[in-house]
Amino acid sequence: MMKAMLIDDEKLAVAYMEKLLRAMPEFTHIEAYTNPADAIEAAHTSRPDVIFLDIVMPEINGMQAAERLQQASPDSDIVFITGYDRYAIDAFELNALDYVLKPVQRARLAKTVTRLTERRQEILPQEEAGDELMIGCFGTLRLCTSPGATTDASFRWRTNRAQEMFAYLLHYRERFVSKDNLIAQFWPDLPVKRASTYLYTTVYQIRQCLKQSNIQAEIVNASGGEGYTLRLNGIPLDIERFETGIRLLGRVTLDNCMEHLKISALYVDDYLADYDYAWAEGERQRLRAIQLNHASALALFLLEQGRLAEATAEYKKLTRLHPYSEHTHLGLLQAYAMLGDRLAVDEQYAQAKALFEQELDVDLPLLLSDWYTKWNAGDAALAAVCESLRPEAF
Repeated sequence: MMKAMLIDDEKLAVAYMEKLLRAMPEFTHIEAYTNPADAIEAAHTSRPDVIFLDIVMPEINGMQAAERLQQASPDSDIVFITGYDRYAIDAFELNALDYVLKPVQRARLAKTVTRLTERRQEILPQEEAGDELMIGCFGTLRLCTSPGATTDASFRWRTNRAQEMFAYLLHYRERFVSKDNLIAQFWPDLPVKRASTYLYTTVYQIRQCLKQSNIQAEIVNASGGEGYTLRLNGIPLDIERFETGIRLLGRVTLDNCMEHLKISALYVDDYLADYDYAWAEGERQRLRAIQLNHASALALFLLEQGRLAEATAEYKKLTRLHPYSEHTHLGLLQAYAMLGDRLAVDEQYAQAKALFEQELDVDLPLLLSDWYTKWNAGDAALAAVCESLRPEAF
């Protein structure tokens, strides 16, 4: 059962919609307003489940009202009602938001109510006790509960634009991002009025996705309504946990090795690697450099401690993430050699040779060819090789 709020500056339109909704068993309480300012004030206390909102009103348009209503009642769904503004309807189509055209038809309204009911039932269940929900940014944008793992509690984006804008706000989390900045980033070629409409709809879409994902992060209006701030409200990020963990743990030792392995497992792929976001490239490269140094030191420590299976796994991950680093290939060759797996050494060497010569069109680095030649001759000094793998060596 739901509570509804109707907002339309036309009294007859409000009366007609109210009559239609009262005939539906899904609603237990209905409020109707012709003044959007009164409705926004009332929403602070009434907290309706759904708000039916007209787009074209004389004092404040529906998109601006929707933004203020979301601040007043964040858990409310909004259905737009319009008989005008074709460009706005196009925006709703693009962002897959609910809207109803005037004159409202009973059958069409029933479909919208069914969609809203289903959407409210889609709110994700709480995680089991002991599971900490975390936003993952390594690889793909997702929700996860353990290092390197994803859960069924993934974000359900309705458009790629909403996903990218959330990622952008997450990139600048806890900081003010102006509306002008967002328009310039996402709709630089559109007229300001139309771009603003797309911006309002996309922010609304993100808020709905966050609500359905059952996490406490929120987008709040900032600086007098001139922009937004994404507040995480204590929800951890894998990228922050990764970087902070490395800094706090310090160098790898026997006592903290397991913690370092957990930190390493967080880095499943590069920062937002699944998306071609140019604005993320600087942070992506910065985190790649941190991961290369950390994983190289960890893998070498495991190799020296004779934990060969773990060392091999780390070096394989390094060669996947940093395929053009000769030191990562050397580390994996060394690990296979210490395992006594001659076939794996030969295969890895052949792969590295093909990578450098065919893909990069350069000779195989002498560091690899010299080691392989000595190893085949049976006189490779493993200790010397380990020295060449130390982080300060590269």
